[in-house]
Amino acid sequence: MALWGGRFKEQPSELFKSFNDSLPVDYRLATQDIEGSISWSRALLQVGVLSAKEQQDLEKALNELLQTVQENPACVLEVPEGEMSAEDIHSWVEGKLIAKCGDLGKKLHTGRSRNDQVATDLKLWCKARGGELLQALVNLQQAMLDLANRERATVLPGYTHLQRAQPVTFGHWCLAYVEMFDRDISRMQDALYRADTSPLGSGALAGTAYPIDRHALAQDLGFRRPTLNSLDAVSDRDHVIEFISTASISMMHLSRFAEDLIFYNTGEAGFIELSDLVTSGSSLMPQKKNPDALELIRGKAGRVCGSLSGMLMTMKALPLAYNKDMQEDKEGLFDALDTWEACLQMAVLVTEGLKVNSAATLSAAQQGYANATELADYLVNKDIPFREAHHIVGEVVLAAIAEGKALEDFTLAELQTFSDKITQDVYQHLTIESCLDKRQVVGGTSREQVEKALQSIKKSSDDLVASHVTGSPAVEQINLALGQVQQRLNAQKAAVMSVRRAKMTDVEAIEHIVNYWSEKGETLPRTRYSIVHDIQNFVVAELDGKVIGCACLYIYQTGLAEVRSVGVLKEAQGHGQGKAMVQYLLEQARHIELQRVIVLTRAPKFFEKLGFAHTPMDSLPEKVIKDCDICPKKNACDEVSMDYLVKTTNTQFAEQEQIEVQVKS
Repeated sequence: MALWGGRFKEQPSELFKSFNDSLPVDYRLATQDIEGSISWSRALLQVGVLSAKEQQDLEKALNELLQTVQENPACVLEVPEGEMSAEDIHSWVEGKLIAKCGDLGKKLHTGRSRNDQVATDLKLWCKARGGELLQALVNLQQAMLDLANRERATVLPGYTHLQRAQPVTFGHWCLAYVEMFDRDISRMQDALYRADTSPLGSGALAGTAYPIDRHALAQDLGFRRPTLNSLDAVSDRDHVIEFISTASISMMHLSRFAEDLIFYNTGEAGFIELSDLVTSGSSLMPQKKNPDALELIRGKAGRVCGSLSGMLMTMKALPLAYNKDMQEDKEGLFDALDTWEACLQMAVLVTEGLKVNSAATLSAAQQGYANATELADYLVNKDIPFREAHHIVGEVVLAAIAEGKALEDFTLAELQTFSDKITQDVYQHLTIESCLDKRQVVGGTSREQVEKALQSIKKSSDDLVASHVTGSPAVEQINLALGQVQQRLNAQKAAVMSVRRAKMTDVEAIEHIVNYWSEKGETLPRTRYSIVHDIQNFVVAELDGKVIGCACLYIYQTGLAEVRSVGVLKEAQGHGQGKAMVQYLLEQARHIELQRVIVLTRAPKFFEKLGFAHTPMDSLPEKVIKDCDICPKKNACDEVSMDYLVKTTNTQFAEQEQIEVQVKS
């Protein structure tokens, strides 16, 4: 049924109808159109257009229609045999209402235009969709934070101009994208705030002739206030442009994320391996494993940005007020936001399955003279002006390239031919650790700053959705859902990000924890002297600045170590600190190229979840068995022996590591 026609003598052509009808696109607004119609019926009741009985009958029929649509959204596109399809979602809803209520259904459109109706529907849809996208962004932030936690100590070469520049950590790289996604969240919040005004009651362009209380109407629909100018209200599509713009900027971030990982995944770099879940093979070359998910993210960024360009061009130079051009607003918007959400979800899947080859990243960071800046800074500290120091180091690098060796491989005598200011202490400044540790400024790549950055990324649910858009049930549900996501995020960060290397000032706390659990018969006793002696092998977990857990990676021989003295104070348990400390030690084992980590435990299920496997007790070295002499349960041992094969945790890199060993030898 057409909502117009009295002025026309002939029916529109089928070609025009097909060209003009928007139902195949705007059927997605069915829920919002029905909700807006329910609120409008209540407004008409208040001004006497509808009686209480009429309004109740209309609302009942609309709610029944709403339930039908929610159960089967595709029903909107179903056309009964012998009937014409509706022009748009508004005529479809009105037609169904008239079929249910007869002439009463025809009264609902009193004082309302499709112009303010579609503007209202679209804003309601944007508010609901915006909440879903906010949550998708938070989920991706969570995945990136998890990856940053896992790889916060992994050395990674940093690039400018795609040339190796200075070493950073993989965790620092992850946090760069966390910052980008945080800005995307902020942009979405701002767009939601500005979209939170109700056009309903603006009529076709001049406002409705009925004394509708637009403030009450806006509140009933969940908006913070009504729009203030009817001309602007029916012709405003800024919210559409802002949503697509936010999606475009975020897709640009996702495209950069994808490009980085595509490069890291190449055989030439070999820094990462992508999960089988997000890759495909070649129909011809059986050895191929293609990063299709990332390439599609990169490709779809252009599609979303194209939607933005299209919408800007559609709105350019349109006169006030409504024009049919604006019907083109929805197809690009729907596609852009759907594409954006799909890419956000795919990025989470990519991130969760990502495996980092720390041996390759460290090897790459050690090449390309990434420590040249450190040598220049060293000379500056010897009272040489930076420009002169820069020139000296350039000559050293030139010589290093000619001889095919690293800066740190020069002898002291060789370095002194370039400057007599260089002394034996230079070598401690040329290590990767020194390069990282010096970047202590806020936002720097030092491990300490990465830890601080991880700890500082704490937002309340109020930060996720601007406080001034609260008030509607829909937005309150968004706040609640995002608040739950944020609580989970904060809990996981609290569990993982407080683990650090032990210091001498931690000895007393470590001794207290070890003694507590050794008295319970759960761990072997350790003397204060042995703790002091092994302090460099301990890590501790902190909660609110207090040491509440400890663990030790005791190295026996080349390639072998034992996880021991794992303990968390009883009152602080339940935060995942034990798991975090063991993961920290396993990461350390990878960095120092251990081959096997063993553990004797009464909690095998805990270690199974961390990748340990059962191993016969007699497979352990004699040095481990000798420790049993000091165990109170020596003659009634109930411990399980387990081991973790460090090399096999990254089997995908075994071939590359073998090649690297051959090259080094």
